[in-house]
Amino acid sequence: MNQWPTVSLGELLDRSNEPAVLDMNEQYHEVTVKLWGKGVISRGRVRGSEVGTTRRFVRTNQLILSKIDARNGAVGIVPPELDGAIVSNDFPTFTVRDPNRLSADFVALMAKSTFFVELCKAASEGTTNRVRITEGRFLEQRVPLPPLAKQRAVVAKHAALTDKTNQVAAHLDAIEAAASALVLALHHSLARGRLVPLSEVIELHEEPVQIRLEETYPQVGVRSFGGGLFPKPAVSALDTTYRTFNRLYQNAIVLSQVKGWEGAIAMTPPNLVGMFASPEYRTFRCIPGRAIPEYLAEIFRTPWFWSLLQNATRGVGARRERTRPEQFVNVTMPMPLLKDQEQAAQLFSQLNALKARHKVIREANAGLLPATLERLFA
Repeated sequence: MNQWPTVSLGELLDRSNEPAVLDMNEQYHEVTVKLWGKGVISRGRVRGSEVGTTRRFVRTNQLILSKIDARNGAVGIVPPELDGAIVSNDFPTFTVRDPNRLSADFVALMAKSTFFVELCKAASEGTTNRVRITEGRFLEQRVPLPPLAKQRAVVAKHAALTDKTNQVAAHLDAIEAAASALVLALHHSLARGRLVPLSEVIELHEEPVQIRLEETYPQVGVRSFGGGLFPKPAVSALDTTYRTFNRLYQNAIVLSQVKGWEGAIAMTPPNLVGMFASPEYRTFRCIPGRAIPEYLAEIFRTPWFWSLLQNATRGVGARRERTRPEQFVNVTMPMPLLKDQEQAAQLFSQLNALKARHKVIREANAGLLPATLERLFA
């Protein structure tokens, strides 16, 4: 970037002020801008008669930013599907003055970079909670301007790299989908038609701890859809209305009563043993000789098992009741004998090692595009 000349944004962009004259009976998309370069999207459609304040139309390839959150990366390019959408004055828009000098696609890349976010911060002013970008200062900021041919080459290379990273992600998704299908097929095969209620292989086991004023209690939460347990900040007696917390122990099965039906269930890993969960998270343990944690942990991560929990929980959608312990242990499912579980757990261990390697690849793959932009605009 240091080899390219810099010019002010005011030389490249024109403020767009196209007033929105709305048909009272028509519906219009209202535009918002996601933080950290995540894109320009519709926040929903509104009827013209429902719009009570002044709005402006936005057009494809215009640069749009949030006055309040541009300093947090709420900047982007209007996509074709939002051409003719409406925005309030809190979202100024700018049109490229000369397409033969500046490519809108190049602007779109630049707007995703840390460089551009810092530029927006420099153009913002105000006190706490009232910091807003100042359009005049924004247009004074200087940006690199390579020749148009170079801009197009950079955009093309970035598009090719994006395609490659998407291919890698899709390939990993396909492998892991096949692995999940293998887990489920093996589970049903080893069960050999043997159906048992969960009460025959697990039991409710909780370690309630009385909350004391002088203590703090590091918390855990449970992500839905098999996302597992995660640490949360510690709380004290002043931070909660609960009188007790459940302490987590090795291989405790943690079930969210509120979201269990959508896969908020997980086995406690070693690094979270000794942490605490609210009474809304119920803990269970394997019955010795009936089930092993390594096996059940894998089955509990499958959408197939979540569907069993959905059937066991009354209600519909967000109006479902809590998945109570008695409902959970009454779930009936195919279940292999212990020796078969132990054999399968060895395979599951290999699959999890593969997933761990995939996680590293995914993180590197996801970081490739941002890193490329940082090198380009550093």
